[in-house]
Amino acid sequence: MSGTSSTPADRGEPGGPLLPPGFRFGVATAGFQVEGGYNGPGDPANNWLAWERAGRVEPSGIALDFWRRAEEQLDKVAALGCDTFRLSVEWARVEPAPGELDEAALARYRQILLACTERGLTPVVTLHHFTHPAWLGEEFWLDPAAPERFAEWAEAAVARLGEHCRHWVTLNEPNVVAFGSYLLGLFPPGCRDLRAALVALDHLLAGHLLACRRIRRRQPEAWVTTNTAAASVHEVDRLGLDLLLADPADLDPGRFPDWQAAARATWDALVPPPDPVDRWFRRLVRRRFEVPLRSGLSATLAARRQDPELRALDAVGVDYYNPYLSRHLRLPGQPTAGGRSWSISRPLWDDVVDPAGLLVFCRAAAATGLPVWIVENGLASRVRRGRAFPRLDGWDRPRYLRAMLGAVLAGLAEGLPIEAYLHWTLADNYEWGSYEPRFGLFGVDRERGLRWSEHDSLGQDAAGTYARIIAGLRAGDASVVDRLAQAR
Repeated sequence: MSGTSSTPADRGEPGGPLLPPGFRFGVATAGFQVEGGYNGPGDPANNWLAWERAGRVEPSGIALDFWRRAEEQLDKVAALGCDTFRLSVEWARVEPAPGELDEAALARYRQILLACTERGLTPVVTLHHFTHPAWLGEEFWLDPAAPERFAEWAEAAVARLGEHCRHWVTLNEPNVVAFGSYLLGLFPPGCRDLRAALVALDHLLAGHLLACRRIRRRQPEAWVTTNTAAASVHEVDRLGLDLLLADPADLDPGRFPDWQAAARATWDALVPPPDPVDRWFRRLVRRRFEVPLRSGLSATLAARRQDPELRALDAVGVDYYNPYLSRHLRLPGQPTAGGRSWSISRPLWDDVVDPAGLLVFCRAAAATGLPVWIVENGLASRVRRGRAFPRLDGWDRPRYLRAMLGAVLAGLAEGLPIEAYLHWTLADNYEWGSYEPRFGLFGVDRERGLRWSEHDSLGQDAAGTYARIIAGLRAGDASVVDRLAQAR
């Protein structure tokens, strides 16, 4: 007899408990990406209005028509065996003009939340998923009044919808909002200014803290978090979380450099750079961020001092796609799905797939001592003018699901406090300026009247695979996922 023991996960035998009690499976969506009916004549207008009208991006249009067809789409979520559904309540729809709340829109959101409950789905509501009302201006997050204004919105939403929801994500990926909008120019307003990006990040973090405080006062039983897009550089990923959880005294100018150095060292130990290029990126970012950060956290510091005992997070939200910055760059002219890419950045459908990396980032999240929720995780493929192109690396969505949930299972076997896995996303939706990237478990034929397929855009049974994995893992059968081959 061997001196080592095996678990049901090791043996792949059905019947043993693989999941902790209450583990959640779900899908994640966002209002602007699925609801439809934004930025057209007479529609609610958000901060993407000018870009849509100028032709800088493909208009979102009808999206998935979730606003009118939520119930039938939620039926599909429930049929997968999911018990959790993430959606957003869109600020621009609820408050189309300053101080004017649309009661009909609120009533419809209440119907959708109730429809979730009726189908056994716990709703997880995001209060800001990259969009805000157009009347606030594209540069809203540079306004010193932004944190308080967002907190007012959060409180108003919770006050009117809290009867049907207690799980709240304040801000989706504040690191992407700050750096994507104000440094990389990918989102409105399209700025390329490091100091502006750090001001925005400061205001976003302060906005979370002020909103969290108001939500907890309004709904003491609330579960509150924010989710970060996984990135291998501390300042791009973990900095925001560390600031939310820091002792306010550590953020004072005299102590901040030492605190920052310790936080960076901890991150480097948790998430080692995979290659010299990633190591170089870390050094470059740190040199550029060093001075602006020391003088650029006034709003976050003020919010932390306002309520130093505030429980800022009930879980760490992880969004995992392609986190290592070195893997985003490549020479122009490389082959891609459907042709060649002349960008120096990989398109989404060429993102490097790394299941072992998911385990690395879950370990890093668990090091905070908080529960871990995988709030987003998904695979992109490409559809152009109605034609689907396979990924060049050979990955498809069923294989991806088996691999990523195999990593989740490995993390649970290690004892990591992973409590949820939410797949991005239910069906092919609007991906921030284009319908070419497809992430859906269900494919959507946009050229022929928004027809849903029972298969994904590559013709694979992704939805059925996810359903079988959910049922299998709940039954204690580890054979429904792929064993993680290597974890760093």
